[in-house]
Amino acid sequence: MERMVTSLLETDLYKFSMGQAIYHQFPSYTATWSFKCRNEDVHFTEEMVEEIKNQIRLYCELKFTEEELAYLGTITWLKSSYIDFLRLWHPRYEDYTIGTDAECGLTIETSGTWLNTSMYEIPTLAIVNEVYFRMQYKYDELMASFERRLDEKIKWLADGTYYISTFSEFGLRRRLCADAQDLAVRKLAKADLGRSKFVGTSNVYLAKKYHVTPVGTMAHEWIMCVGQGNHKHNPAYSNWYALEAWVEEYGVLNGTALTDTITTDCFLRDFKLTYATLFSGVRHDSGDPMEWGDKILAHYKALGIDGTTKTLLFSDSLDFKRADEIYRYFEGRAKVAFGIGTYISNDTDVDPLNIVMKTTVCNRQDVAKLSDVAGKGMCKNPDYVHYLQRCIDWRMNHV
Repeated sequence: MERMVTSLLETDLYKFSMGQAIYHQFPSYTATWSFKCRNEDVHFTEEMVEEIKNQIRLYCELKFTEEELAYLGTITWLKSSYIDFLRLWHPRYEDYTIGTDAECGLTIETSGTWLNTSMYEIPTLAIVNEVYFRMQYKYDELMASFERRLDEKIKWLADGTYYISTFSEFGLRRRLCADAQDLAVRKLAKADLGRSKFVGTSNVYLAKKYHVTPVGTMAHEWIMCVGQGNHKHNPAYSNWYALEAWVEEYGVLNGTALTDTITTDCFLRDFKLTYATLFSGVRHDSGDPMEWGDKILAHYKALGIDGTTKTLLFSDSLDFKRADEIYRYFEGRAKVAFGIGTYISNDTDVDPLNIVMKTTVCNRQDVAKLSDVAGKGMCKNPDYVHYLQRCIDWRMNHV
């Protein structure tokens, strides 16, 4: 097969935002990332695994071009020191361990510096998706069903069936293939969507190609590694350490804070007036979106902040119908925006994969996510999960 990832810009913007902060503040941190397929009926054949290895080798041959680095230089908060580092950086195949010893037939781990391994997550998942769908199904038929459904979605926005205010495409790690995501961003960027507004994509390569905004701030790994990777930290204060380090890096250009790494309730203990003022808004990624938004707006109100000046960004398993419902619920109470992934980048006549790569170790210490719903976390050590939960419970009950 041809090379599936063709540029090191083919990753989500928040990898660069986090990467810069890692480079400046945590360059010695090490991390291990682990792959998991949550689909019980999916099996990767040996031929698929070999092609995944081949595609990852091809990805590891890539380097940033001067044109790509110049584009990164146009992103306001990226600094020349970090871009100079990227001029020398490239992926290392030696950081990967790929095998077949799993129920799904595929194991992947990456180990090395956090600075390196953070960059591998998104391209690796994109490669796994594309290899699977190209080899498991009739590719032309899948692409035809993808385009048919995409055109129908665009029509729904154009004729006002759904109104979702401002939205971005967040589907790189879940995409059917590179061609599908390219088609989706190109069509959405050019289409008349009625009152709805497509503002950009998390895929930096496609943002550059189609002159739309690259979108993204931070991921759960930031809170997990900064807050739990330091052996001296109480992990129940992970959000405080992570927010403090982020503000140290970015000053007033902080973007959107992620709330649910160790539950939103615990996050709000640390989201004091300074942080709530400096961050433009917060992102929802688990739990009931209406309950979450009400809780966030009540928190802003208690701090004396006008909720209509802040953005509620929703990104959890959305389709246009659900986004429309959420927008109508919060209309007039806050700025509402959406990051929509699989529904845009991998909606076909067959079910998408539910695959993830998560940080499981940082600095030789277990790390974990405890989101607002069960089942979204991933940790190799159940004892550490219990310890983290006890720390959070103690803090919520005593501090």
